[in-house]
Amino acid sequence: MATVTKKSRFEKTLVTILLIIGGIIVSIPFLWMISSSFKPESEVLNIPPTIIPENFTLENYVNLFESLNFAVYLRNTLIIVVFSFVGLLFNAMAGYGFAKFDFRGKEKVFYFVLATMMIPGQVTMIPVYLLLNEMGLTNTMAGIVLPGLAVAFSIFLFRQFMTTIPTDLIEAARLDGAGEFYIFFRLIMPVAKPIFAVQGILTFIAAWNSFLWPLIIANDEGLYTLSVGLSLLQGQYANNFALQMAGAAFMVVPIIIIFSFFQKYIVEGFTMSGIK
Repeated sequence: MATVTKKSRFEKTLVTILLIIGGIIVSIPFLWMISSSFKPESEVLNIPPTIIPENFTLENYVNLFESLNFAVYLRNTLIIVVFSFVGLLFNAMAGYGFAKFDFRGKEKVFYFVLATMMIPGQVTMIPVYLLLNEMGLTNTMAGIVLPGLAVAFSIFLFRQFMTTIPTDLIEAARLDGAGEFYIFFRLIMPVAKPIFAVQGILTFIAAWNSFLWPLIIANDEGLYTLSVGLSLLQGQYANNFALQMAGAAFMVVPIIIIFSFFQKYIVEGFTMSGIK
């Protein structure tokens, strides 16, 4: 038994060391990016490179908001994030309807929703663009946010989770005179916190990183998002690596922070939704 215990401890220690080394190696580019964002342009290309800035400066971040339009890009991105969460609520309602309501053609409609998951988004961009163009919504914020309000994968996850909620609980609330909206907001949503957490995180990441669709639908630079602004930054200031690193850090750091704090909810949400 002692030999088995020592072997088990050795294996755990070895795995821990390997994970730490791997984590350090993976984090080096991110650390260098963040460090370079606080360096003057001349220091970024120093050989050997410095991890800690020798001449610490916030000039790069100031330039992003004063000389460039990153304040506008940030505003547009936050608008997309807010409306994406509104769409998340609609997806939750749809998933609840598929899980707990009986209506004619329910299974066929749900299978149709699942079928749309198999179609690459690039295939539907042209038809969606043509529809929005006929409605006069191209080059508008409404045209950017509307296609993202309904997401088949989100509806599927909510439906899978809500099938596990006892129907007797809902029926008891109805017998007590509770309306359907009251049941959803006061009974279903508190029970479905894990799936709301994981979908909220994934929705935020997708909306924060939105790039291709805003680039296609918008011609006005005043409607561009942070991702589009970062690509413009790389083109206009190709030789100013410090400014590019500041823009990249401004994009990446919020995602890293949110994922670091809430990654356990992603695993829990997928597990409880029947993915694993």
